[in-house]
Amino acid sequence: MNSEELRLEEDRTKKTAWKKWGPYLSERQWGTVREDYSATGEAWDYFTHDQARSRTYRWGEDGIGGISDDKQQLCFAIALWNGKDPILKERIFGLTGSQGNHGEDVKEYYFYLDSTPTHSYMKFLYKYPQSEYPYGWLVEENQRRMGMDKRGGMEFELLDTGVFDENRYFDVFVEYVKADSEDILIKISVSNRGDEAATLHLLPTLWFRNTWAWDRENTQKPTLAQKSTNSNYSCVESNHPVLGNGCFYAQGDATLLFTENETNNERLFHVANTTPYVKDGINNYVVHGQKDAVNPDGTGTKVSPHYILEVGAGQTQVVNLRLKDSANSSEPFGTEFEQIFATRKQEADEFYTDIAPKDIDGDRRNIQRQAFAGMMWSKQFYNYNIRNWLKGDPDTPPPPEQRKKGRNSTWTHLENEDIISMPDKWEYPWFAAWDLAFHCLPISLIDPEFAKYQLDVMTREWYMHPNGQMPAYEWNFGDVNPPVHAWATWRVYQIDRKKTGKGDRAFLERVFQKLLLNFTWWVNRKDQGDNNVFEGGFLGLDNIGVFDRSSPLPTGGYIEQSDGTSWMAMYCLNMLTIALELAIENSVYEDMATKFFEHFLYIAEAMNQIGGDNTQLWDPEDGFFYDVLNLPDGGDVHLKVRSMVGLIPLYAVMTIEPELLNQLSGFKERLEWFIENRDDLKCNVANMAELGAHERRLLALAQVTRGDYVSGDRFRCIISKLLDESEFFGDYGIRALSRYHADDPYNFYVGGQDYRVDYEPAESSTGLFGGNSNWRGPVWMPVNYLLIESLQKFHHYLGDDFKVECPTGSGNWLTLWEVATEMSERLIRIFTKDESGRRPLYGATEKFQNDPYWKDLILFNEYFHGDNGAGIGANHQTGWTGLIAKLIQQTGEYS
Repeated sequence: MNSEELRLEEDRTKKTAWKKWGPYLSERQWGTVREDYSATGEAWDYFTHDQARSRTYRWGEDGIGGISDDKQQLCFAIALWNGKDPILKERIFGLTGSQGNHGEDVKEYYFYLDSTPTHSYMKFLYKYPQSEYPYGWLVEENQRRMGMDKRGGMEFELLDTGVFDENRYFDVFVEYVKADSEDILIKISVSNRGDEAATLHLLPTLWFRNTWAWDRENTQKPTLAQKSTNSNYSCVESNHPVLGNGCFYAQGDATLLFTENETNNERLFHVANTTPYVKDGINNYVVHGQKDAVNPDGTGTKVSPHYILEVGAGQTQVVNLRLKDSANSSEPFGTEFEQIFATRKQEADEFYTDIAPKDIDGDRRNIQRQAFAGMMWSKQFYNYNIRNWLKGDPDTPPPPEQRKKGRNSTWTHLENEDIISMPDKWEYPWFAAWDLAFHCLPISLIDPEFAKYQLDVMTREWYMHPNGQMPAYEWNFGDVNPPVHAWATWRVYQIDRKKTGKGDRAFLERVFQKLLLNFTWWVNRKDQGDNNVFEGGFLGLDNIGVFDRSSPLPTGGYIEQSDGTSWMAMYCLNMLTIALELAIENSVYEDMATKFFEHFLYIAEAMNQIGGDNTQLWDPEDGFFYDVLNLPDGGDVHLKVRSMVGLIPLYAVMTIEPELLNQLSGFKERLEWFIENRDDLKCNVANMAELGAHERRLLALAQVTRGDYVSGDRFRCIISKLLDESEFFGDYGIRALSRYHADDPYNFYVGGQDYRVDYEPAESSTGLFGGNSNWRGPVWMPVNYLLIESLQKFHHYLGDDFKVECPTGSGNWLTLWEVATEMSERLIRIFTKDESGRRPLYGATEKFQNDPYWKDLILFNEYFHGDNGAGIGANHQTGWTGLIAKLIQQTGEYS
């Protein structure tokens, strides 16, 4: 084991709590549902960015490049002032859902450069303009564009304002290393990239999350107090009823500014403050010169050493700090400090060198490491108790009564207080169940225990609803996401077994048992016609359909969803796979495996004949799966939108090894019985009887023949469209909507209105689902990843003799494994430099393409332009876009 692996093992065995401290601050706590106590649920308006510097949060904290303990009791982050901004830069700024022309959108440049799984070494970069930050201009211009045709096309970004012209900005690097689990060394390096000297006010800030204001009678207030100061360093002693005593050391003779983490009621609500020192006291002292805004007695619950740095052109200045659980360091910044820093950085390099495939080039190695860094930095302390949120706190006014029947009011069991992997800590600073499942695969490559915990905790009774539903996301926990939890559980189990040599069967069995409840919920709640065909609503694909699938239809009736039914077929096969694995050591699970096998067969049958006239989700004329609209008068209509909805049936595929089948005689007997006696069911499923490569069996929704094409071979029909570059197969991955609709949009007329689906490869031109998401043409990493895995499974059965034309019409014939590899390479190509040194990810943004201080920094967008690969949407979504690290890993290993 290398040093980081030893720390992971010490943390797993609870010998040393290496993960107690980490990057657990949110990047946006304001504008979240959990901080919203309004009657109408307008979270963005109830707690705004302007209020955030003055108003105490109830459920968490935010900051720039910050850390906290795992209960977010004590927090640290940086604050900056360039002498021109109207406020301290204490938190990341962005537009709200109603301000952005494509919904909420962060308007800053910051990067997660490195982090080990135990956070023994971390590195973060924030780019801070030396001119005044254009808050108002960003809001006004994006709102102006919102009123234009197609919501104004491109977003107006911070680079567009010119504040980074001539490199007049600071690169602020924040690095952390752990000497031990409770001794954190901090190095802040400020580089002036401009050609003139510039001044920066640096305020590294330590503060307690306010847990006392809500119930002062029963909560002890912690304290920060100045202990000592000399020419070399200052020491602030912290005292907390749970954390105990500690010391915060600040190098040099910076002035210590103390205030309280209490709301400035005078500024916000025009009523008297409970203390003369409030949350924005340091801001008011530095920016407005209000000397009485900070406590001269050197005590409080928030403190900042105030460094005024004169940084020469092209120069760098460094500030060191240290956070310890004791005040026994006589030389906190001696030679030991630099030695520990050098050692931990070297250990981080060793850890990731051992992880990465040996033969990948430096560019891919850099992309993968920043992807892993993003996964680690996107951990967040997520704290939300619905019961308390609905009823309010003892020392606060009672919330409006309407809330008791409003958002999330049926989720009163939910009581979250965990470190959770976030999709994006600014745009989506809350867990999303189906996103989280994808996060766990790349995470499991470096920290299987954390990945397993994420999957496990979502099925626990303080998350999962008593009826078996998993919470979707805080805007609506009752919404429905695709059921991918079983898939992720199995894949993490496999990755962990490959990494450690032993599968964690206790984890697999524990999660499986809880997923039985979730599966039952799906069967009972989302099968409206009781015919094994599932609805489910939008299922995470937002605007992919001609109608909003989460709302009542303008036609009346309901939609039988190809994707909803296919997700359930995939769910059946995932549960079958897990049950077979568990049955090896416990024969009871053979019966469960049989149950899921039968359920899969009935779903497959239902997809082929719905209703009395046997309407099919499969359209034999087009050779594609579509949703079917069931009208109130009993009629039905194929909604012929060629989209990911029709590709998702490929996900429902598994192979069964002959050795496994021979071990489980009960299941094998039942399988053979179905083959011999139920031709009516067998005909709907691919190759249950015919043995494939190495005598494997195949279960799949998309029938496929091993030899020449025959009528009914749905797999080949779908794959020909999938690999058609004029339809789905883009240079940078599989588009969510076929390019066919660029020239032939789908129209549905009802009630005098034209409902239309056009191919839109970039941003959405409508406000559907907030307008910040678009499934009508772009490339999305998670669904691409599942397609790659599905083709690999088909290859596992069909072998090297089965080839398809790739791209369609090219005359180039590849095995399905080679097709999966080509798809992987096209996705990786989004991030890598082309022959001219440009990354498709950054499109025409020249700063990122050419500037030496920008061109090797990697952002991980939510989705990508369907034609040119440019990044779109949330740009720190290392969440599921972090799957690129897994793709780099597996293409490197198998090349």
